[in-house]
Amino acid sequence: MVSTLALLPFRARISPPQMTNILIFDGDCGFCTTTANWITKNSLVPIDAQPYQWAKLAEFGLTEKEAAAKVQLISEGKIYAGHHCMAKLLLLQPNPFLKLIGAVMVMPSIDPISAKVYDWV
Repeated sequence: MVSTLALLPFRARISPPQMTNILIFDGDCGFCTTTANWITKNSLVPIDAQPYQWAKLAEFGLTEKEAAAKVQLISEGKIYAGHHCMAKLLLLQPNPFLKLIGAVMVMPSIDPISAKVYDWV
């Protein structure tokens, strides 16, 4: 059986060792800021949310263009962007229902739909 985490495409990067889950978002976007604040307050795993405008992007192997285009999650030394970021956030939670939603979001038949929904929102 394939792990649901194996279904998530990612670009391998090294994050600073003291940080485990870092959410990089657009601090000029009210919806993005509200969502990032909600995630950090309600997540059962520690998540450090940083606006890309303040984050030291080079430390995570990100460019300003990448960070401005999509929300980014650095987790376990890997970067997840856009809807893959949102799916990974759900997969990190201990709640089995949230894990299921995250796994479904990146299933090969659903992944393109998840990408379109992310782009639409």
